[in-house]
Amino acid sequence: MAYKDQIDINRLPVHVAVIMDGNGRWAHRRGQERIFGHHQGVKAVRKIIEAAAELGIKYLTLYAFSTENWNRPDYEVSALMDIMVESLNNETETLLKNDISLKVIGDLSRLSEEVRTRLRDTIRVTENGKRLKLVVALSYSSRWEISEACRKIAGSVKAGLLNPDNITEDTVIENLETNGIPDPELMIRTSGEKRISNFLLWQLAYTELYFTEKLWPDFGKEDFYKAVADFQKRERRYGKTSEQIAENN
Repeated sequence: MAYKDQIDINRLPVHVAVIMDGNGRWAHRRGQERIFGHHQGVKAVRKIIEAAAELGIKYLTLYAFSTENWNRPDYEVSALMDIMVESLNNETETLLKNDISLKVIGDLSRLSEEVRTRLRDTIRVTENGKRLKLVVALSYSSRWEISEACRKIAGSVKAGLLNPDNITEDTVIENLETNGIPDPELMIRTSGEKRISNFLLWQLAYTELYFTEKLWPDFGKEDFYKAVADFQKRERRYGKTSEQIAENN
């Protein structure tokens, strides 16, 4: 039975996050430069967006470029930015046609003006998309995000707008890049690496983690369905016992 046929559409994760890893290794195994792998990775992005939308997933977050990735060779960073602009130019109409909205999280001040302008344009024209909220983490790291939230909260305290005694988890959430977005229920990482690499550290507190040996360019729809089917087999307890969960069902 195909993995898609095993999925109960009434128990879908509302939000799936993905660390798209392995483009460079995929290219090297084929005797190609890393940039070739990144180009192929774009095709995988398209497939997974389609798979999520077809299932009825409401939020899909893709880790596209971390703050640490700025330390890569200049030629690779430049090529990645070019791929980003090209993808936005090519995919905006597809997003509109499929009722998908785009949101970007991260330190966008480090991006070129060309990239920022293209991102703003795509975000603006797709803002009414209701079928799927596509969140792209770009120039993003969770430690940066949490530090920024702390600065915002400290600024509110300094301005007399917030009493430190009133700071709660909700206060932090309201100052994160993902404010208004539900926490991921499932996080997928490709390439066989088993770590979360400074990605959504706050938001992944109770997320189910799924790791696959597949390199990102080889990760297709059936692989995505397999991850969702695996998620549905897990018992999510949130600190409770299995007996308590059974009593509430």
